[in-house]
Amino acid sequence: MKEFGGQIGDFDEIINRVGTHSDKWDSMETNYGVSPERGLAMWVADMDFRPPQCATDAIKRMCDHGIYGYFGDDADYKSSIIWWMKECHQWNVKPEWIFSTNGLVNGTALCVQAFTEKDDAIVLFTPVYHAFARVIEAADRKVTECPLVIENGRYVFDFDAYEKLLTGKETMLILCSPHNPGGTVWLRQELEELADFAIKHNLKIVSDEIHHDLIMPGQLHIPMAEVKKDISDRLIMMTAPTKTFNIAGCHTGNVIIEDEKLRATFAKTMKATGTSANAFGLHMTEAVYSPDGAYWVAALMRYIDENARIFDEGINEIEGAQSMGLQATYLSWVDFTETGLSPMYIAERIQDVAEIAASHGTTFGKGGENFMRFNIGMPRARLEDAVQRLHKAFA
Repeated sequence: MKEFGGQIGDFDEIINRVGTHSDKWDSMETNYGVSPERGLAMWVADMDFRPPQCATDAIKRMCDHGIYGYFGDDADYKSSIIWWMKECHQWNVKPEWIFSTNGLVNGTALCVQAFTEKDDAIVLFTPVYHAFARVIEAADRKVTECPLVIENGRYVFDFDAYEKLLTGKETMLILCSPHNPGGTVWLRQELEELADFAIKHNLKIVSDEIHHDLIMPGQLHIPMAEVKKDISDRLIMMTAPTKTFNIAGCHTGNVIIEDEKLRATFAKTMKATGTSANAFGLHMTEAVYSPDGAYWVAALMRYIDENARIFDEGINEIEGAQSMGLQATYLSWVDFTETGLSPMYIAERIQDVAEIAASHGTTFGKGGENFMRFNIGMPRARLEDAVQRLHKAFA
């Protein structure tokens, strides 16, 4: 990414989100039994940071105008996406390839509806973001779980093993790139092997790259669209500004499809479901996909990188606990296998003793049973408090 100037913001600022209809804070007592007044929310994947000022300014301009009608004339909006993908990911996108969805869970659901049939199977590389399986199963499709393998502190594929797991009903695979949980940034060779696997088994590829901007210093994300040109007739790309800029509530995602036939099929499904995007999100997207937004992200990832270092050092001091080194995202993935404790007991220690709400590894599918996911996108003081609480809980 090129160097840009702009405003950074104060990532150390403590912002009280309790009582603001925050799912992350106001729902954690219901879901985890952790009081929002005493506890720490480290589950839902949004950050406790203000977005860049340019995002807030976009909303202020809407408020000053005072009319909140339907969004039209999306040329500048699409141009901002094209600029961002070129400048930040060296990926050339054309405006006619872009569809705007009500977030990427909605985008995933639309892909499942558009490109698969009832009782088809869809490959997930587990453990993986839990909403994928939820959407697939709700649409009367099957999940084929292909567990990832940990090598040298990161996830890798095992395509030889996956050959034996396929049932013959698979028509699609969903890739999470970078991977959530674990934060693995896939190498070009790994993505090429995945493309070959999809071609061999005639699978559509849905590449969810929502975390593609949240890359640790020294790492390189490669868009799946740039791996092999001979997969464009089976590839659906999904990106969004929401995770990057902490504007998840605007529910805005981009489904980007190069192939004309795939685009026609997807467009028909969007029409059939009446899907349209959120005007607030479109205005914010246009604002953040800019030099100001790029400058803010670079500063954010330096801050998250230091948070990860502090959190990993603290976790790894707990006997039997091991945190996977993040290459991307702000979602730390901790393996408690060697503690010898059951997943239920681990969760109880974290929730009842540490008073921390964290995501249970079992919800991410096979391979996640002895893990917990912690959102470290928080001010440094709260992160250090979380480490101290975990030390006491497992003392």
